[in-house]
Amino acid sequence: MADQPRETGSKGPTLKEQLWDPVAGFGVTFRTMFRKVVTEQYPKEKLPTAPRFHGRHQLNRWPDGLEKCVGCELCAWACPADAIYVEGAENDDTVGADGTTGRYSAGERYGAVYQINYLRCILCGLCIEACPTRALTMTNEYELADDSRASLIYEKSDLLAPLLPGMEQPPHPMRLGNDDDYYRGEFKEAAQ
Repeated sequence: MADQPRETGSKGPTLKEQLWDPVAGFGVTFRTMFRKVVTEQYPKEKLPTAPRFHGRHQLNRWPDGLEKCVGCELCAWACPADAIYVEGAENDDTVGADGTTGRYSAGERYGAVYQINYLRCILCGLCIEACPTRALTMTNEYELADDSRASLIYEKSDLLAPLLPGMEQPPHPMRLGNDDDYYRGEFKEAAQ
């Protein structure tokens, strides 16, 4: 079809086709040529993220330092990329010789093994929605690149929130009341 000759009497391209069409084709280039460049200088200037940005995960704690994770494994079931591995274990309320217990969380169970594989994670947040105790949240940290595959599998120790002043490293007995008080948020001040 393109090889067919033009209609008889046609003498070639018109003046518009010769002059205006090439200039119009560069219209976008000419319009943006003198605008300010919007390149981000990422490694040197880190801009703040949006408040609800989905970044690295964090396992939260109660105000006395116990973990909020009860080892229910719902986050692992909700993960579409199969990036979360959880092994639940039973809390031990027997008191040892040093006065401590084997209690890591306020529930009957706790997450003994908790891993998130960031090689597979798509940062969708479905695990956050599935968590019944609000133990798992996402931070604004987005720099997750590394040069080794093994370091991108975060263990429980990497994911746990840091201990704040007044918190005690588990295992220890519940300091804020019974488990109903924990889940309702109606606990009294930690006993010192």
